[in-house]
Order: sequence, then C-alpha cells, then structure tokens
Amino acid sequence: MNRYEMIYIIDTGLEEAARQELVEKVSSLITANGGEIEKVDETWGKRRLAYAIDYKTEGWYVLVTFKAPAELPRELERNLQINENVLRYLVVKLVEKRSSVKPRPVQAAPAEEAAPAVEQAPVEEAAPAEEAAPAEDAE
Repeated sequence: MNRYEMIYIIDTGLEEAARQELVEKVSSLITANGGEIEKVDETWGKRRLAYAIDYKTEGWYVLVTFKAPAELPRELERNLQINENVLRYLVVKLVEKRSSVKPRPVQAAPAEEAAPAVEQAPVEEAAPAEEAAPAEDAE
C-alpha cells in the first residue's frame, strides 16, 4: 500500500453539520475501498483563497493522510469532482526517502597538494633615481 496526502477545500456556505458529514463521507470512502486513514487535519480551517473559485473567496481546508492501494486516488478524485460543495482537491503520493545509500569516504589530500605553493614573481630591484644635474649658470 502507498502513502497519500489529500487536501480538499469545502465551500464555506455549508453549515457546520453538513461540513462534518462531508468529511466523514470522504473518510468512510477511503476505508471502504481498502485504505487506512492516518490523520484527518481540519486545523487549517477557514482561509482566504488565492483567487476566486465560482465567485467564492474563502474555503474550509481539510488535510487527510492515508495509506491505500494504487486504485483509490482515482476513485477519490471521481467522487470529489461530483460533489458540488468541494471547490478544489489534490491527491499526492508521498515518496519516502531511502537512506540505504552509503556516503562516499572522504579522502584526505597530502599537505603539498592541498595547498599548492604560490610562486612569487621575481622582484626587480629599482635602480637608484638619477639625481637631476644642477643647472649650470652660463655667465
């Protein structure tokens, strides 16, 4: 079974009891089709939408994390699309990172190779400045 995360936005015009019934209906749909609900998070609550959807500017957000067979997300999307009270939905498969890859060993470089010596350009010694010959008076 794969792990999934689903978020859907419910119309705020729906009453509290009807909204709770819709959340329960979606949860029961997951369990009826062989899924296991890990968490239902309604703490996001009522939020302003980034853009108007069907002339509505606010929605009630619900986040659900669950495990299910690969066929269930398509069935969920079909049911959420039919429901008029769901403004938007998104089902995403969670990919677990595997840590079986061993890190490469760090090789210490010898001191000479680590910091190559900087060759300095030969310094030319400046020739002494020639003193200006005093101007001879022509008398």
